Amino acid sequence: MSKSELVSKGSGDGAAGSMEELKKVFDKFDKNGDGRISCDELRGVFGDLGSETVSLEEVQRIMAEFDKDGDGHIDIVEFAEIINGGSTKELRDAFDLYDLDKNGLISTSELHEVLKRLGQKCSLKDCAKMISSVDADGDGHVNFAEFKKMMTRK
Repeated sequence: MSKSELVSKGSGDGAAGSMEELKKVFDKFDKNGDGRISCDELRGVFGDLGSETVSLEEVQRIMAEFDKDGDGHIDIVEFAEIINGGSTKELRDAFDLYDLDKNGLISTSELHEVLKRLGQKCSLKDCAKMISSVDADGDGHVNFAEFKKMMTRK
């Protein structure tokens, strides 16, 4: 899939909204706005999330895994493939970034804290709305199954 196909895909249905959200997340990773995520930018995101201990070697390994065209960067197409077609391990790793207390659930306050670390201005009330929009069992939290379903929705 080309970049233009990815950006224009689904312009009349729910896919357009999710593409806009994907682009917003991608832009948070792409600090210099060049349309590509570099090793340094990826490492910076881990730092923003409180993972100061991620080594350059670990970041390079992650890059090598997701950089499908081998250009040393992750572009929007590769990023979309990670988000939309990620393996269970990749999804678990993403879930774990939000599950700050490691209890297997993402709470409103955890979501709020992670978004704040990423520079997002989002109120607790807005975070509660986000949680409730994917909270299928109504317990006020997002478990891994709910997270996986949300992340793999087409």
